[in-house]
Amino acid sequence: MNDPITPRPIIHHIKLKKTDRIKMAIPSVMLNFLFPPPPSLFVSTMSVIGLTSLSSAGYMEIKGKHMQYSKFLNVGVVKKEDNTKLSSRNGMLFSYTPAFLVGLASLLVFHDQDLRFMLLASALTAHFLKRVFEMHKKIGPRNLEAFGHRPCCTPTDTAQDVLFLHKYSGSMLLESAIIISSSYTFSTATMIYTQYLSKDFPEPLVDLKYIGTGLFVVGIIGNFYHHYLLANLRKNGEREYKIPQGGLFDLVICPHYLFEILGYVGISCISQTLYAFAFTLGTIAYLTGRSYATREWYLSKFGDKFPKNVKAFIPYIF
Repeated sequence: MNDPITPRPIIHHIKLKKTDRIKMAIPSVMLNFLFPPPPSLFVSTMSVIGLTSLSSAGYMEIKGKHMQYSKFLNVGVVKKEDNTKLSSRNGMLFSYTPAFLVGLASLLVFHDQDLRFMLLASALTAHFLKRVFEMHKKIGPRNLEAFGHRPCCTPTDTAQDVLFLHKYSGSMLLESAIIISSSYTFSTATMIYTQYLSKDFPEPLVDLKYIGTGLFVVGIIGNFYHHYLLANLRKNGEREYKIPQGGLFDLVICPHYLFEILGYVGISCISQTLYAFAFTLGTIAYLTGRSYATREWYLSKFGDKFPKNVKAFIPYIF
């Protein structure tokens, strides 16, 4: 007698959609807060590059290899013939203006997108527009070198001096300006592009865009306020560095970095894309290193005069 034939199991081949395959690639809990990453090699590559390069830059700040601007312009610099310098004002304009133009262009070109896209593009544009507006057009005897982390000035009673807060007279390495400008420009463009690619994906279960908008507003106002306090530290004609006071400067030496981070966290919450959070995490790493280096600089310059209870940029903690 022949052996009974064992029936073969029926295998159903299911073709998954691209979005379904992406969802399976990341933890399901993250999909409550994030859009699925778009199927873009460019975005994936930029996410890795942004996070690793900024984190590396933050680590190098702690180790003493600084981005060459403000008080760290000549710290640890190996003298070379090709150390081209720009005026601080031109260097910062070169750093911020391209990213502002990218944000502005996105608002003009993609004006028919949904609310989340418009909030993101508006926040990025406002962030860099504020940076440009904080620069003063005149260079005169009252204009002082950067205090804190970016050049500031003593404001006058005119509205122009309130808006154009920074009055530059120092220098910035061209190499540093190119690195900063490239980082801001490519990150802004990639963040907006990622948001555009996510428009057909299902919305995250937890909507953070309104919370993010609030965090961004608090961040940009707090950052501007502490820049304003820095601007009032020196009287007319003074050039020496002083220990900042007022606001959160009584607790941390870099409150403007703290609020800048808060602003980027807000932008990430508006976006709710993996790229936005990756870039923000990298920014946190870099500014953590920069604030640590800044506190060490003040300790070395002022010694016992610098209050030991003042942390780097997180009150009572770091």
